[in-house]
Formats: sequence, structure tokens, C-alpha cells
Amino acid sequence: MTSNSTIAPAQITVEFKQAMRRLASTVTIISTADANGNRHGMTATAVNSIAADPPSLLICVNHSASIHTPLTQRGRFCVNVLTTQHEELVAAFSGKLKGDARFEVGEWRNEGCGMPYLHDAQCNLFCDVDTVVPYGTHSIVIGRVSAVLVGEGVCPLVYADGGLRSTQPLCAVD
Repeated sequence: MTSNSTIAPAQITVEFKQAMRRLASTVTIISTADANGNRHGMTATAVNSIAADPPSLLICVNHSASIHTPLTQRGRFCVNVLTTQHEELVAAFSGKLKGDARFEVGEWRNEGCGMPYLHDAQCNLFCDVDTVVPYGTHSIVIGRVSAVLVGEGVCPLVYADGGLRSTQPLCAVD
């Protein structure tokens, strides 16, 4: 390991990307609908809880992503936490499909205000946008959780080292 002051910025970027491949993250789909009811979504691993009081999440969305403007203008979104049964959704929402065609994959429903959510997700966290902070190529979006649906069992789909993974308990759970 060398000092950051002696490494070229391009090299730091390469090493940063290598390091981030080792940071395992649960795979989610961020979904929203615009004022006309058009659904938008993207696969995301940049999702974190901020606080339990108030219940809040942080998501990061690239400015160039098709969901960016609808999400920030509508001011609502849903974080759908995927299970190992949702591998096909990752490709659909990562660019393989566009627009509403993405929502033809999986069991999508609309909650009372028209927000699309994945019915058989591990859990769904419905959020109202509280704060949007531009940073580099992305926006950091802080959402205040307004509703939660929790499914049965825990079997998260995880992304690590450039691929999808599953988890298993380290010891028996009673």
C-alpha cells in the first residue's frame, strides 16, 4: 500500500473499483412512477439505512439514469430488496430492457398512490424524498420511510466481486 499523494488519480480510480468489488451488497430495485403513471426502475446496491428515528434510507442514483428525473420530481420511491429467486430482474433493470418492459419481468403491483413495488420481494420500503445532494456523477437521495412490507424468510441476493451471490448462515439459527 502506498500513500495517496504518490498515486496518480487514474490509478486511485482503478484501485477504488477493485476495492468496491470486495464490498458485498444486497441487490435492490429502486422503483418509482412519474406524474403520468409511467413506471421507472433501476437495479441498485448503493442503498443504506441512515436512522431508525426517523426511519430513513440513503440511495445513490446516477444523474444520467432514466429514473433520476422521475424520482426526484415525484419525490417518492420504493426500495425492493431482492431474493435469490430474482436473478432475472437484475438484468432487466440493469439495461437489458427499457421503460415499462422492465416491469413485465416479476410480480409488480401498485400501492395506493400508484407506486410500483415487487410483490414477492424480501421487503419493500416506501419512501418520500427528504433531501437530494448532488455529488459527482450521482445524487445522494435521502428518503424518509413511510411504509414497509416484509416478506417471509431471509434469502438476500448479494452482489460481490462482479457477480451475483447468495448467503448462508454461519451457524444454526433457532
